[in-house]
Amino acid sequence: MSETGISQTDHLFELYDLKVEVVRCGEGKIYCGAEPGDHFELRGEMLYLPPGQGFSVYSLAAVLPLLAAKQRPTHPNDWMTSDAEVACPDPNCPTRLRITRLARRAFNHSDTTKVALPGEETA
Repeated sequence: MSETGISQTDHLFELYDLKVEVVRCGEGKIYCGAEPGDHFELRGEMLYLPPGQGFSVYSLAAVLPLLAAKQRPTHPNDWMTSDAEVACPDPNCPTRLRITRLARRAFNHSDTTKVALPGEETA
């Protein structure tokens, strides 16, 4: 059994749901069209925005490379565990994108890929 209580034979794994929120970090005009508190959630591979709210593709591009790693459990000493803010890609914008881990969600390997686990045949 792993620390999460999932046995390796269950074919299950866990990912964190994430919330990415715009936070103000200083004075000045916000150029990306965001307001502090604007956010989206990532659940598995699905991104969810509140109704009527947009999110800058440039801000999304800045945070996107980190999300898959941030979804996975990490060692307590890993910087991915402790560091949670990403600078806006516009150096003149006073915002940061804060990534918060929410609850863990279990996924079944065969529901996420057709590729068999090592040592197993596909049906």
